Amino acid sequence: MVEERTTDGRRIAELLASELDGREDGALEAVSVANADRDVEPSADGARAYDVEAGDDRLARAFVHPDRLRLEFERGRELAAEMATELELRVRPKASTPPKTLVFVESGAAVKRATDVVDAIVDADA
Repeated sequence: MVEERTTDGRRIAELLASELDGREDGALEAVSVANADRDVEPSADGARAYDVEAGDDRLARAFVHPDRLRLEFERGRELAAEMATELELRVRPKASTPPKTLVFVESGAAVKRATDVVDAIVDADA
C-alpha cells in the first residue's frame, strides 16, 4: 500500500484551519481563523492565507507556499520557537519590526504538531 504525503501548501493551510477551528477543548477553544483569503494562490514568497487569533489578539499569520505553510508568530515567539523545535518543525527567527518567529509546516502530518505549538502559546497566555 502506498502512503501519500500531503505537501501542497494550500491543502496544509486548509487542514490547519480545520484543526484550529474545530477544536473545542482546552486552550484551543479560544482560537479562531480570521481574515481568510479563500482565493489565495500559493507563491514562492508565501501568500497570506489567514490570521490565527485568540480572542481579539492575533497570534500568527499563515502564508501559503507551493510546498508548505509558514506561520509567522507575533505573540509567544520564544515559546513558539522552543515548542516547534521540540516537535521537530523547522523554525527560524525573522528580523523585522516587531520581530517574529517563523514555523514551517511541511506536510499534512505536521499539522497536529503545529496545532500543539498554537495550543502551548494560548495556554501560556491564559
